[in-house]
Amino acid sequence: MKTLLLIQLAATLFMVGVIWFVQVVHYPLFDRADRTDFPAFAAEHQRLTGYVVGPPMLLELATALLLLAYRPHTVPAWQPWLGIALLAVAWGSTVLAQVPRHELLLRGYDEAVCQTLVSSNWWRTAAWSLRGVLVLWMVSEGMTEGGVR
Repeated sequence: MKTLLLIQLAATLFMVGVIWFVQVVHYPLFDRADRTDFPAFAAEHQRLTGYVVGPPMLLELATALLLLAYRPHTVPAWQPWLGIALLAVAWGSTVLAQVPRHELLLRGYDEAVCQTLVSSNWWRTAAWSLRGVLVLWMVSEGMTEGGVR
């Protein structure tokens, strides 16, 4: 269980860092990208981003689901369930808000789409940030004396 908690922590905190970088730096810089070759930029952005976030997102999801079944006795049952709910918000926002906007940007630069991408991304930023706090709390509880072997 200790390993499970630590993998969950690593994957979640990685995503917290990524989402804040995307929110504060990366998405706002879309407005400065070359407009003449924006479709190629958008396509390459999607491809490369998938390599960076795909594995940790899947690892985070897998370990979150495993924590439902193999939670340390010092971690209250509601905490892994809240973690799943926060992942549902982050993944739901990804699928329902960010991915469709990225698909629109494959056609070319659109200021309104870029602005909506930034504003709608706050849902993911909030969900992953709260997950970071929650997972740190779970690890803290799970690592108490006798909590995890």
